Amino acid sequence: MAMDRILIIDDNPAIGEALSLLLELDGHSTLCCTTPEAALEALEQEEIALAIQDMNFSADTTSGEEGRALFHALRSKQPDLPVILLTAWTDLETAVELVKAGASDYLGKPWDDQKLRLTIQNLLELSRLRRQERARQYQQASQKHQLARFNLCGLQLHSAAMVSLLETATRVAPSDLPVLITGPNGAGKERIADILHANSSLRHQPFIKVNVGALPPDLMEAELFGVEAGAFTGATKSRMGRFEAADGGTLFLDELGNLPLSGQIKLLRVLQTGEFERLGSHQTRKVSVRVISATNADLPLAIQQGQFREDLYYRLNVVQLALPPLSERPEEILPLAEHFLDGKATLTEEARRALLAHPWPGNVRELENAIARAALLCQSGQISPDDLALQAPPPAPTRTPSELDAETITQTLARHGGVIARAARALGISRQQLYRRMEKLEMVR
Repeated sequence: MAMDRILIIDDNPAIGEALSLLLELDGHSTLCCTTPEAALEALEQEEIALAIQDMNFSADTTSGEEGRALFHALRSKQPDLPVILLTAWTDLETAVELVKAGASDYLGKPWDDQKLRLTIQNLLELSRLRRQERARQYQQASQKHQLARFNLCGLQLHSAAMVSLLETATRVAPSDLPVLITGPNGAGKERIADILHANSSLRHQPFIKVNVGALPPDLMEAELFGVEAGAFTGATKSRMGRFEAADGGTLFLDELGNLPLSGQIKLLRVLQTGEFERLGSHQTRKVSVRVISATNADLPLAIQQGQFREDLYYRLNVVQLALPPLSERPEEILPLAEHFLDGKATLTEEARRALLAHPWPGNVRELENAIARAALLCQSGQISPDDLALQAPPPAPTRTPSELDAETITQTLARHGGVIARAARALGISRQQLYRRMEKLEMVR
């Protein structure tokens, strides 16, 4: 734990030295200044926990005017700073005035060592308690503000899964740790990235998004790292890449699973060293970028198949936020529908039942599109099931349970966090069929 630093302000260096020796016995760090100007400069440059200041800085006066001015200057710069006043002249009127103005205590010279040490100990403890209370109040206010941000992003807190995920997101957002967001297409991964950046210490810095899956493989390196003029046919001028554009801020890499192995190697180098070269250049450039990535791909499986680098996976997957499909958070379907409608129309009871009965294979994006279409097409201002025009999803590929071996089941369960329902869906069989197959393979006892 860092030591509390105490600022001692006295025009007599011997007094400063004596106070330093006394306070260092209690484990405090001290900084001595002999003029008000030096003290105010130190307060701006150092983290000061408490100040002890003399009231008189001129030998020909006992008015305490210099000390009064210094005290008010200290309070102006740092209103919560505990200040102990020392003087060789007992001026009760000045003492009362400055205590009312916020001085913590007023001691005469020569001081009582034990009284001074106890006073400092009590003031520092009180200061710590006040900081803790302010931090608690700030956290409560931040949580309320964050809930507003969630709603602004269209993510309604109606399911335990999303509450847990968003709580984790706001806890890790202020750090610079890489975050990997996983989940199916259309589930809201980009909006989670928006929340991470909005709640980070880099929220006022660049936030650059790039859909890796939409970039042609032969242009991906140029897009990410930049290109010099003449590097290839058509490169008529130099251009910075997304990493340079995001320098000092955040880079969001969507559809990470589509990044080719050549791009993965260069991405790993940037994450490890912050260094890269533009395409067609030998000049090494350096950036500081926080990376948030997202994928709907099964990256552990891609690693087994040699399609994704394991070292890159662990570099990006410092914190993973697994976004569940909309079908696993049905509590959010109607609130999200109302959010997307934004008062343009109302849902009939039949339409509400149709929304709840639909499996939403396209997740939140499919719901948003369905609501936008229905609000545009409905004639009476009330949306019916016909206005929604929900189409049945194509049947999932089926597999015969007897074809499944223990290794396949174990790997699938591992990829889906041990959740039977998700594993069964991925295997194309029902939950009951998966249970029966596991019993037959003696995987369930």
